[in-house]
Amino acid sequence: MKLLLLLLCLGLTIVCIHAEEDSSMGRNFNVEQISGYWFSIAEASDEREKIEEHGSMSAFVENISVLENSLVFKFHFIVNECTEMTLIGEKTEKAGIYYLNYDGFNTFTILKTDYDNYIMIHLINKKDGETFQLMELYGREPDLSLDIKEKFAKLCEEHGIIREYIIDLTNVNRCLEARE
Repeated sequence: MKLLLLLLCLGLTIVCIHAEEDSSMGRNFNVEQISGYWFSIAEASDEREKIEEHGSMSAFVENISVLENSLVFKFHFIVNECTEMTLIGEKTEKAGIYYLNYDGFNTFTILKTDYDNYIMIHLINKKDGETFQLMELYGREPDLSLDIKEKFAKLCEEHGIIREYIIDLTNVNRCLEARE
């Protein structure tokens, strides 16, 4: 009986350690390592029109810079042509949660990353009494493996966003020619 209890405790410890490593907001998360160049791979929202062509949240990341209390995002939007915009996410009192003002009040969290390949972000937008959520998948390269895209799709589903509301951005104009 003691052996069974010991094995159960060991199994739970391994599961907890794995879950913490899989979550970017675990104690091993190092925000400085997300600094650098990124490519928008996919976007998802429970209000799909926000991320469709000419939607207010249809943006293509180029760079993330980490400052002491903020994350600086360099994006490109298509407004007749590729237009650059910089948005600054400020730290909140809650660890790992940032806010920014753009088309409403937004809070976002980095849900998953492996620093060298991908980052998955969850954003909640509040504007005029309405709320929607946005999920973003960025890659260090212009495209990612199907395994990572599937992991993103499952994460979207966990947040109540159906697969039909995920847009693969690797097949659209992401303003790559506008990148420095």
